Amino acid sequence: MSASNLFSRGLPQSRVRAGGALAVAAALACPGLAAAQSAGSWLVRGGVSTIQPQVTSGDLTAPSTPRSQADIKPDTQPTAGITYMLSDHWALDLPLSAGFKLDVVGAGALAGAGRLAEVKAMPASLMLQWRFGAADAALRPYLGLGPTYARFYGSRSTAALTAITGGTPARPTTFELESTWTASVQAGAVWRFASRWQLDASVWHTPLKTEGRLSTGQTLSLKADPLSASLGLAYRF
Repeated sequence: MSASNLFSRGLPQSRVRAGGALAVAAALACPGLAAAQSAGSWLVRGGVSTIQPQVTSGDLTAPSTPRSQADIKPDTQPTAGITYMLSDHWALDLPLSAGFKLDVVGAGALAGAGRLAEVKAMPASLMLQWRFGAADAALRPYLGLGPTYARFYGSRSTAALTAITGGTPARPTTFELESTWTASVQAGAVWRFASRWQLDASVWHTPLKTEGRLSTGQTLSLKADPLSASLGLAYRF
C-alpha cells in the first residue's frame, strides 16, 4: 500500500478533501503559476503613446529662400497592442493605434511662418522581443527589434504654405510626406502587480527618412528619427 493511501486511510475523508482544496487554492493564488509570461500566453493591452520627432531638415528646393526648412511637432494618442509569447523568453508584439496627427511647422528661414501642414501618421510595426528573467518574475525587462512601415496620409496644407510658395486661395499649394519602410528598436519592462494584470512601459527609436512633396514641384528632405514612449495596462489570457 502506498504512503498516500496510508495517509488518506488515516484521516477522515472530509479532511482529505479539504486539504486538497486548500492545495489547489494555494496553487492558483501563487503569482508564478497564475500569471507567468510563459510560452503560449496572450497579452492584450491598452494605453497611451507619444511620438517625439527629432527632426533634421534639408532645405526646400528652388525657388525658395535659403534655409527654408521644416520641423514636426510631437503628438500623443491612445494606443493598444497584442503580445504572443513564443517561448518563456521570446515574444511577438503587435502595437495598434488609430494614428497620430503631426503638425509640420516652419524652421530655419521659415521659423516665423507657423504651421505649414498637418499630416496623419500610421506607424505599423511587428516587434520580436527578448524578455529577461523567469517566466513567473514580477518584473521583466525586454528588448525588441522589428520592421516598421510609416504611412503618412491625409495631409492638409495651410494658407501660410500657400503664401510662402506663391500659390493663391484659388490654387493653394498642397503638401504630402512620402510613406517609407524602416526598422524600430525598443526597450521596456513589464511589471505584474496582480495575478493577470500588468503594466507595460517602453521607449522606441525609429530611424526614419522621408521627403515632403509640394504641388509646386518643390521637395524637402526630412530626417524625422522619432523617439516614442508608451505606457499600457495589459491583461494576460
